[in-house]
Amino acid sequence: MKYVVLLGDGMADEPMAELGGKTPLQCAHTPFMDRLAREGQVGLAQTIPEGFPPGSDVANLSVFGYDPASCYSGRSPLEAASMGVSLNAEDVSFRLNLVTLGENDDQQIMEDFSAGHISTEEARDIVLTLQRELGTEQFQFYPGVSYRHLLVWRGGIDSMNFTPPHDITGQSVEGQLPRGEGAEILLELMERARGILASHPVNERRRSEGKRPANAMWLWGQGRAPHMQTLQERFGLSGAVISAVDLIKGIGIYAGLDVIDVPGATGYLDTNYLGKAEFALEALKTRDYVYVHVEAPDEASHGGLVQEKIQAIESFDKLVVGTIVEGMQSMGDFRLLVAPDHPTPLRLMTHTDKPVPFILYDSTGEFLTDQPVAGYDESSAASTGLFIDQGFRLMEKLVGC
Repeated sequence: MKYVVLLGDGMADEPMAELGGKTPLQCAHTPFMDRLAREGQVGLAQTIPEGFPPGSDVANLSVFGYDPASCYSGRSPLEAASMGVSLNAEDVSFRLNLVTLGENDDQQIMEDFSAGHISTEEARDIVLTLQRELGTEQFQFYPGVSYRHLLVWRGGIDSMNFTPPHDITGQSVEGQLPRGEGAEILLELMERARGILASHPVNERRRSEGKRPANAMWLWGQGRAPHMQTLQERFGLSGAVISAVDLIKGIGIYAGLDVIDVPGATGYLDTNYLGKAEFALEALKTRDYVYVHVEAPDEASHGGLVQEKIQAIESFDKLVVGTIVEGMQSMGDFRLLVAPDHPTPLRLMTHTDKPVPFILYDSTGEFLTDQPVAGYDESSAASTGLFIDQGFRLMEKLVGC
C-alpha cells in the first residue's frame, strides 16, 4: 500500500459576498478532488488544538500525524532543520521575515510581510550583509527562501511574545513588536538592521524598479529544538516530503523523511505544480509515503487575491491531485489524504483555527460511505457529520492504525 498526503495550504475559506455567497473552494473547478470526495470519506478535522496559535507549523504537525501538545516548541526550529542549522539545547531560533514597513499618519505600518515577495537571490544578499554587520558568536543570521530567513540566538531567551507579520498587513506595528523578557535585546538588533537596510544596494535597486524595499527585519516564531519520533518508528513508513517551504521540509526532516527539491518550486503562485506531482510519483517507486505541500492558496489569501486563490486551487486540483491519482493507477493499492492545513480567509488575510475539510480515499474502496457528497468543499464536509477533533488522528486513519 502507498500513502500520499496532498496539502493545499490555506485552501479553506469563508463564504464571500463577491462570490455569490460561496467560498473560493466552491467556486473553483476541481473535478479530481470532487471525484475523490464522492468515492471516499469526507469530513472536518480540527488541526489547531485549543490554546495553540493557528499557524502552519501547528497545523502541518497535526496533518503529519504529530500531536502539537506533545512536540511543538515553535516554528523556527523546524525551519532551521530544513536549512541545515544545528541547534543545541540552549539555543533559540527565530523566523526572520524581510518586510516592508511604511508610514501612515505618523505611524509605522506593516505594508508588506514579504517585501514584495523579494527574490531568493536578492534576499540572500541582504541576509549575508546582516550577518557581516550584525553577526556575532551569540547572534547568527542564515538566508532562506524569498522573504523567509533565520536568526539563531545562541544561549538565548525564548519567553518573549511576538506577532506574525502576516497577521497585521496594512496595520500599525505599534504594540506588535517583541515584548517580554529579552525583547529589548532583539529590538536593538532590529533597529540596527533598519539602518543597514535603508541604503542597501538591493533596496536601492528595488526602489528604482518600482518594487517594495526590504527595509526591515521582523522576528517571530521562536523556539528550541523539538523531540519527535520518525514515521518509520511510529508507522514503519519510509517516505519523502515535497515543498518549497523550509517549515514543511523541517517537519519532514524531524519525521525522518527525505527532502525532495523540485526545480521551479517557489512557495508562491508561480510554483511548479506539475513538477511536484511528477517528483512525488517518482519518489513513490522506492518509498511508502509522500507528503506534497503547495503554498500558493495561502499566499493568495494573505494578499487578499480572490481570483488568484481560485486559480491556485484549480491548479492544485488539476496538476497535483489529478496527475498523482492518474499516475498511481499502475502502482497497486494506494490511499490519499487531501486537505488544507488551516483556513486562510481572504476577508482576514490570515489564518484561523476553524476545522478544515478533508478527503480520505482508498483505491480499494475502503473509505466508501453511505453519506455521499456532490463534491469537495467546506459545506459538503460539514454535511457528513464526520468530525475529527484531534487532527493528528487523520494520519492514523490514513495508515489504518
